[in-house]
Amino acid sequence: MTQPPSQPPQGGFGPPQDPPPGGGFGPPQTPPQTPPPPQGTPSGPPQPGYGYPQQPGPYGQTQQPGPYGQPQQPGPYGQPQQPGPYGQPGYGYPQQPGFPGAPGTPPGGGSRNPFKGKPLLIAAAAVAVALVVGGTVWAVSGDDDKKEPVAQQTEDPKPGGSGDAPVNPGDGSGDGGEEAEDLNEGRQAGESKVLWYKEAPDAPGSGADAPGQWITDRTAVKAAYKDLYGYNVSDGKPAWDTISFPHKICAVTPEKTADNKIVVASMSGSSDSAKCNQLQLVDLVTGEKGWTQEVADGELFDSVLSIEMSLAGNTLMVGRSQSGTAYDVRTGKKLWDSKRYGNAPCFPAAFAGGERLIQVASCGAGGTNAHDEVRELDPATGKAKWTYQYAKGWRVERTFSVDPLVVYATKEEEGSDKKSWNIAAFTAAGKLRSQVAVDENFDPGCGWAILARDLQGCEGVVVEGDTLYLPTAATTGANELVAISLANGKELWRESSPVEESMVPMKVEGGKLVAYVEPSYDAGGRVVALPVSGANHKPATLMQNPQAVADIENGFFSKAIDWVDGRFYLSTTRLNGNDDAKEKLMLAYGK
Repeated sequence: MTQPPSQPPQGGFGPPQDPPPGGGFGPPQTPPQTPPPPQGTPSGPPQPGYGYPQQPGPYGQTQQPGPYGQPQQPGPYGQPQQPGPYGQPGYGYPQQPGFPGAPGTPPGGGSRNPFKGKPLLIAAAAVAVALVVGGTVWAVSGDDDKKEPVAQQTEDPKPGGSGDAPVNPGDGSGDGGEEAEDLNEGRQAGESKVLWYKEAPDAPGSGADAPGQWITDRTAVKAAYKDLYGYNVSDGKPAWDTISFPHKICAVTPEKTADNKIVVASMSGSSDSAKCNQLQLVDLVTGEKGWTQEVADGELFDSVLSIEMSLAGNTLMVGRSQSGTAYDVRTGKKLWDSKRYGNAPCFPAAFAGGERLIQVASCGAGGTNAHDEVRELDPATGKAKWTYQYAKGWRVERTFSVDPLVVYATKEEEGSDKKSWNIAAFTAAGKLRSQVAVDENFDPGCGWAILARDLQGCEGVVVEGDTLYLPTAATTGANELVAISLANGKELWRESSPVEESMVPMKVEGGKLVAYVEPSYDAGGRVVALPVSGANHKPATLMQNPQAVADIENGFFSKAIDWVDGRFYLSTTRLNGNDDAKEKLMLAYGK
């Protein structure tokens, strides 16, 4: 076993060392048996890569912002939070210094860089939390290689087109008549077609949230301000009547259930004291509304001014600032409460859903035993299956995946704005499996969560099987995608973006990693596929978006994207409220 160095490393950081039996330094340690005693202080200098303050590098300290957004500033564990309004990453709230990719500056207007201060949300909006803001910068340069051939995709069904007529602007009148814009005018050979597009609804001058984007085999559904819209995926015509809420939408489930349903939360009123507590079940295919429920307040300092929601099987988990309530998503019936526990005590701080239900708790606020704990809960009963205790000073920020569980944590260096970082993979039984040992400046596309944690707010990361795929941050030119083994934390391979714009992983499909390449000021974005096995990982272009609509693709302050059945879907997640120009809400691209 490698021993900790006697002196701090000089420059950069090396791979993490094997932690000593029983823990004692650096990142996560195997917890003792229940009840867990306080974690001891480090016995020696922590190992680089998981515990030692970093030199300028991936998550360790102040850097130029990266493409998506930034996570929250770590605050005192367990302190009563004053929840802010719900919003997706990059929704325009004032920014604070943060983590991977570092402190951002408020995005400026008129930038030709699509992600300058504009976070990207992939497939679904980030889990709703209190006051999520941010936006890091992807600096780009150069032009697309317009001579690159466009590879034909044979695995995916060919999407239906809308002919050569101007596409439907979203008012339900077919081709839109005189009001329609021909977004395909000037389309070049090999470029995709805008199958349909939608205009954004009116929003307040201060702007409004447009969270979520859900795609089924029949419908594309989008939330914006007070409304929920459903469109046919083939032609963009309304699939069902718009669902309007009396007050603004404040939270959504980022994923849908197995039978294509979501839960939307709206405010109880329009005053400053209004609560985000009105739940509504909606069928994405039919637009039918199901059960409704009102989320109760918790104890003192545990209100529902804002909430976060996640799904795990048939369980809907609604998180407050210091507790949570589980509901049966099929009926709306309350199942159980997640409350403080232990002698520390430990307050539930955030939840992550999916194939499993993960809880992060903040324990021993302000005391000598202050630490974070990660638990897996039984979605049906709320009973903890296992608990993993992090060493003192480490704050669990994000879950890159829940099955397998991959956790990102940080530790702030005392008296400095620098942070150490750790990415750890866990077994199904909650044991530490591996820790990432790659010396790199990653940018996993995390939005800010200043007043509450947003465990599932990193959208520029993919975990499939035993492999973690992360994009590097690019300050100039192209970035790279790095494949990392979860078995040992080591790099498997890396591949550069095909052009001078950054590349973002979306999903693994048919043995290939599907990624989105940013648009530039004079070229649309593109969808590419990289083989995940073998020696060749060169990206092949599946779809090149039209140059004619690059300005629209660039113009969203923050965006949601998805690749489904050979179509590329793009929508804004923040309305600017500018009445002088009609902004777009959503576009669908195909061939």
